[in-house]
Amino acid sequence: MKQAIFVTAVGTEVGKTLVAAILCGQLRMRGERVCALKPIASGFSFDDPASDPALLLRALGRAASPEAIASITPWRLAAPLAPDRAAALEGRSIALGEVVGFCHNIMNNNECDYVIIEGAGGVMSPFAAGCTMLDLARMLGCPALLVTGSYLGAISHTLTALRALASESVVLLGVIVSESAASVGLAETAAAIRQYTAVPVLELPRLAPGVEPWRQAPELARPLLESRGTRL
Repeated sequence: MKQAIFVTAVGTEVGKTLVAAILCGQLRMRGERVCALKPIASGFSFDDPASDPALLLRALGRAASPEAIASITPWRLAAPLAPDRAAALEGRSIALGEVVGFCHNIMNNNECDYVIIEGAGGVMSPFAAGCTMLDLARMLGCPALLVTGSYLGAISHTLTALRALASESVVLLGVIVSESAASVGLAETAAAIRQYTAVPVLELPRLAPGVEPWRQAPELARPLLESRGTRL
């Protein structure tokens, strides 16, 4: 059965793309057919080999050509701002329905067993008129995976995001605590969050730099998906 996962976060720069790439890499290593989408990217440049779409494509075993990037990230914005603001600077706007339609087209094809969809910024990041990533999560109708950090304040940010997702009845697949550079304790942060949710709360320690970080990451795909009754 095809499964889609919406990867969102408590904010920006907490490891959302890394987690999405790890899921892609680990699922592919098990022989699964995987598609990845990052519909919206701000702060984007085709000249950046480390861009979020480029990392996702490498995790899929694909070259990060401009054409491939455009196929998974149709809304590419130069300014490193919330997508609605970055789009306004370019005289553009983003419509929720168009983003949902783009994702559903991929979710409904027969080329993939799993579709990993990465949001932009945090769960409450605005990207269209009156719309946030929470609205996109609700409209997609697939389980969400929440990525957070281990910085001071991460627990409060995580509980706020969990409450927001629950308010729209978004099914939560799990929480990934990605170790922050200025960490106050990875294990301690994860343990605190576990007190407030019944879903798996997994720890992701900082990884050494590399072009294929998913190869050195701990197992994330198996415990997340087996918690929903899907065996890998």
